[in-house]
Amino acid sequence: MTPLAQLLEAALFSAARPLTVEELSTLDQDATLADVRVALEQVREHYDFEQHGVELLELAGGYQILSRAVHAAAIERAHFSVRTPKLTAAALETLAVIAYRQPVGRAEIEEIRGVSAGGVLRSLQERGLIEVVGRSEALGRPLLYGTAAMFLELLGLRDLADLPRAEELTIALQPHRPDAGGEDDAAAYVEAES
Repeated sequence: MTPLAQLLEAALFSAARPLTVEELSTLDQDATLADVRVALEQVREHYDFEQHGVELLELAGGYQILSRAVHAAAIERAHFSVRTPKLTAAALETLAVIAYRQPVGRAEIEEIRGVSAGGVLRSLQERGLIEVVGRSEALGRPLLYGTAAMFLELLGLRDLADLPRAEELTIALQPHRPDAGGEDDAAAYVEAES
């Protein structure tokens, strides 16, 4: 690996969050953004070729060194990883509405969910998962919310385009239906014989 790739590896190893190419370029004043991207690819290839237990991932608009997914269960069992508190069902619903409708106001979130969202919005903001992204032109100029970089980190996404499309979710969330020729047909066959 080149000295620049080694420097980037050290910075990424010590960082608690994904670092952007622009942030990484400040480590070496002679390096261009293209040089940084080439060096990042060297680090990625090094981890992949040598089959390291960690990998370089692009997520939340930056890069981060993380343990490979294949080792996640063992690390979790050993309690080596820092656990983030789980989100409540209300927080997950609100976060989904914001992710797919952003920028979105509190009134629209409450209309979709059918309940007050003030406390949940405050909680999601405190956790750094959402942020105020502007104000609506509607009466009173209410705040508009959008997802923050921490949301992308939490889900392991590079950007919002990596979210499943709404059509995919509709199919994935349909209840399981038995195949034709399943139990219902067998029951009808038994009744017909008797």
